[in-house]
Amino acid sequence: MRRTALNSVYELAQTDDRIVFIGSDLGPGVLAEMKQAMPERFFMEGVSEQHIVGMAAGLAMEGFIPYVNTIATFLTRRCYEQVALDLCLQDLPVRLIANGGGVVYAPLGPTHLAVEDISLFRSLPNMTILSPCDAQEMGHLMQQTVDWSHPIYIRLAKGGDKIVSRADSKPEIGKAELLREPGNGLFVTTGVMAQLALEAAEQLEKDGIGCGVLHLHTVKPLDGESLSQWLPQARHIITVEEHTLIGGLGSALLEFCSDHLPAQTSKIRRVGIPDHFADRYGSQTSLWMHWGITVETLYQQMHRAITG
Repeated sequence: MRRTALNSVYELAQTDDRIVFIGSDLGPGVLAEMKQAMPERFFMEGVSEQHIVGMAAGLAMEGFIPYVNTIATFLTRRCYEQVALDLCLQDLPVRLIANGGGVVYAPLGPTHLAVEDISLFRSLPNMTILSPCDAQEMGHLMQQTVDWSHPIYIRLAKGGDKIVSRADSKPEIGKAELLREPGNGLFVTTGVMAQLALEAAEQLEKDGIGCGVLHLHTVKPLDGESLSQWLPQARHIITVEEHTLIGGLGSALLEFCSDHLPAQTSKIRRVGIPDHFADRYGSQTSLWMHWGITVETLYQQMHRAITG
């Protein structure tokens, strides 16, 4: 997914002179071809994340479209003020490509886990948040980022993730993707959690239980039209996210329903990361298991909700 996102920047830059790349403390091989072919539009600024956001804002004010790339926790926690005031207050077309969304960097501990990034940036006016489910979907969405007129936060997963998006689909920023028709149940997902939800839905189907998957690659702005269409069709809804339960996808869905679909709020349960810092090191998968973010958990929760 990361390779697809960064390669897309170079591909887009070949046809649009406004596009520039700004990295912070990345490996020497990152976009090496772009660095060689377009040195005047390739910047590697070292360990200076707040600086690169300000630099991107300045370039955007001069008519460029900067794509910034570094680790997600540094773009969100460390640069929050710069993102809020330099990018969102000015509503500038800067694209923040965030490595390691969720618990990708689990071996490095809580300092490197981007588990509240969506919550932080969802509260900022003018910010758009993308969290694709796989590299294929990432490629489609990256093509649309050039002409989007607002700041964008692009949440990257580990890479090498299973392709679960439909080959014939043409995802659009701000539009949800129905990956599986709802039955009695519906999983609402973002990012790579779509993969777990699809597997759980397949297991439920073997038990004769119909369950759909509605994937929100765009967490902000929410696709109210799709939510209004699909949520009422299911009796039970479970949101699934690799993010703290405070302020993320589940919170966004409950807020939307409270304002627009109040009859749907009682249907919604949430699966995600509990409200405390990670208390152990390990792999991404081991932390998912520790927190109960697994195919088996999703299967059990939906099965129990539907069968009583």
